[in-house]
This record gives sequence, C-alpha cells and structure tokens, in this order.
Amino acid sequence: MMKWAAVLMLLCGLAHADDGTQRAQRAGKTLIGQPGPAATLTSIDGQRIDLAALYGKQPVYLKFWATWCKPCNEQAPEFEKLYQQYSKRIAVVAVNTGYSETEADVRAFQAKYKLHMPVVIDDGSLAGKLNLRVTPQHVIIDASGRIVHVGHLDDKALRDALEKVATTKPAAGAIPLTPQGSAPATFKTGDRVTGISITTLAGKKLSFGPGKPRTLVFFSPWCVSYLRDTRPAVSAACERVRIESEKLSKERGSEWLAISSPLWTSRAELADYAKQHRTTIPLALDENGDVFRAFGVQNIPTVITLDGQGRISKVTTP
Repeated sequence: MMKWAAVLMLLCGLAHADDGTQRAQRAGKTLIGQPGPAATLTSIDGQRIDLAALYGKQPVYLKFWATWCKPCNEQAPEFEKLYQQYSKRIAVVAVNTGYSETEADVRAFQAKYKLHMPVVIDDGSLAGKLNLRVTPQHVIIDASGRIVHVGHLDDKALRDALEKVATTKPAAGAIPLTPQGSAPATFKTGDRVTGISITTLAGKKLSFGPGKPRTLVFFSPWCVSYLRDTRPAVSAACERVRIESEKLSKERGSEWLAISSPLWTSRAELADYAKQHRTTIPLALDENGDVFRAFGVQNIPTVITLDGQGRISKVTTP
C-alpha cells in the first residue's frame, strides 16, 4: 500500500510539473525575442537594480517564486548553486511574487536556504510585464537585452539557456526599450474608483463607478486546497470568506463580484471552480493582474466595498 502511495505522489508531482511547464510556455510565447522590461527594482536589503542599465552589458536571470510554493522550496538549494556558478557573468535576482507574503516570510526563506543573490519583493508590476502565470517562473534575458527563455522547471533547457547567455557577447546596437513610465496610482480607502473595468466569465463587462454599492472579493480558486499545508491560516480564511460571501450576496444591498488572480488560474479552471462550489456570485479573471494592482491587493482573500458613489468604503484582509 505504501509503495502505491509513493507512486501516486510521484505521478501527481510529475503532472503538476508538466502543467507548470505548459503554463510557462504559454506565458513565454509573446515574450521570447522581445526586449526585457525597463524596471528599477529594490532588494529587501536596499540594493537598487536598474534592469535597463544592465542590458548591453550582461545577461539577467529573474526567478519568480513564493515562500508557500512547494517547487520553489525544492529548487531553492540549486538556485543558490546557480547563483554561485554564474554571479560574475549573469545578474541573478530572486523575485518574490509578493502574493500573500510578508517580508518576514521572505527573509525566513532567504535565511533557511542561505540565498546570497539580491531578493526583491514585487508589487505585481514586474509580474504583469513578464506574464507571470506560475511559481516558480524563470525568465532569462541575454546580454543584448532580449528575453530568450521562460520556464518553470530547473531542467536542461534552463541550464542550457544560462550557459549560452553567460558565454555569448551582446549583439551590436542597442535594442529598443519600452518606456517604464510611472506606476499607476493605487486606489485607497476613500478614493473614488474610475477607469477600471473587468469582464465576467459570463461575458458581462463591468465598470466600477457611481451606481449600486458593490463588494469585490479578491481570491484564487486554489487557495483552500493548495495552501492548506503551507499557509493553513490563509487557506482557512479563503474558505470562510467563500462561505460568508455566498450568504451575504443574497442580500439586496450590494452587488457582488469575485475576482481571481491569473496566477495558476485559467478561465476554464475558474469555471470549474464555480461549478464545483455552485457559486452564485459572478466570477471574473483578472487576466493581467491590472485590477489587483489598481486596488493594491497583494493578499488573498481581500474584500473591498465600494459605496454608491464608487468610493472605497472598506478594505478587509486576512
């Protein structure tokens, strides 16, 4: 019996890895060959990293990860070895997703695995520019400043890409960079929300503004199941909010909308979630994370209430 249990766990792990690989490949389709993002990052230790200033000088390896992510933990020791191997030839940056994380969580992870590369906590903006869909997600930018690899696994493709960019000189001529621009303002309590819209799974486009009061539930459909072991308190909060939201949505005082992050979630998976839980609240997938960023949501579940004037009246987080 134990033997078959071990085999089943192995098969589940392989299926999860294959799924992550496919998601990363889809995320990379529009990125490969494109210029790297012009973004300035600040590590948790105060180091400033100007990505645009590195292009044309040396390659860049950005690894997106989360402390609650099981394969991220599994890959961490080898990630440090890769840093030690390539740090003099490649700018290696560990980019924490900032999704349901605290700085204390990130520092504990850094200390546990003795990571020496710069560690950055993303606010969602870099993830948006690089189509973050899985954790971990590896992004390699060559010395000329073009994206050459997007992946999920620590595999031969990753190792080959690192070796290639480490030993290839930058091509002549500067590549065109997309202007970084200023980050859009994040709405806070008391602000009137404008210029934000999203389309539900049913195809209805909703614009936030004056009208009937609205309650927005920010979540991920895998929160309860996946985080049960790694973040049990968050998992419990997700389940509690799901149940309470369904009850409260029956009242006529407010329109409800549940908005899912695109991380590890597709429209089909969100539809399956709605069917499984017999959800009556309309669901929407925040395809590029724009709505999450507009409201400054970095923790799930988060519930935001808008009054009849479209102003944020209350924000509730775990």
